[in-house]
Amino acid sequence: MTETDPLAIEIGPATWPTFEAVMGANGGCGGCWCMLWRRTAKEMEASKGDGNRRAMRKIFEDGAVPGLVAMSGDAPAGWIQIDRRAAFPRLASSRVLKPVDDEDVWSVSCFFIEKRFRRQGLSRRLLRAAVDWAGSQGAPVVEGYPIDTPRAKYPPVYAWTGFAQAFRDAGFVEVARRSETRPIMRKRLAPTNPCSPISRNCRQMYAGTAPGNSKGETP
Repeated sequence: MTETDPLAIEIGPATWPTFEAVMGANGGCGGCWCMLWRRTAKEMEASKGDGNRRAMRKIFEDGAVPGLVAMSGDAPAGWIQIDRRAAFPRLASSRVLKPVDDEDVWSVSCFFIEKRFRRQGLSRRLLRAAVDWAGSQGAPVVEGYPIDTPRAKYPPVYAWTGFAQAFRDAGFVEVARRSETRPIMRKRLAPTNPCSPISRNCRQMYAGTAPGNSKGETP
């Protein structure tokens, strides 16, 4: 694989085993296990590591699909978390990211890309797939909270909410900005939700029984 080669990536609804594989021994970043927006700051500090891992595992065991996973063969490549905004109470308490209105919004809260797959367009592909997934579940609006600063000035490992340009490229528009570098961006979806084109067998894939076989578009 070279930087200019298309990535042989499959994207589909996460299962606990695929999510755990992507997070690795560190739980993504510092034992977070992608629980940051689901907990208060105090809860997060007390649950760092195994507590967060158990909490996220229970979400999967309860039947939820909290995001999508990208795989390159058997190798975990990346993850995007998307769920109803109400699933992320920490957003509501944020001065910068608190709700703009009371619409039934789905939120893209986190990305995690394995180091060797970064800077190859994978976050864009995950974002497009997540929008398709949310639409298939009836979401009227998808919202994101990216960093709006040049990539060269912001280490990718800290840009877990994504970069604004990727959201613009996916058709998101800015609806609020309470911080110089952190807009709130939205994409309004069609009122009807036909089967997403990201997989030929999307109805079966969206049943959530196994990772899907979506081959993302070439960046």
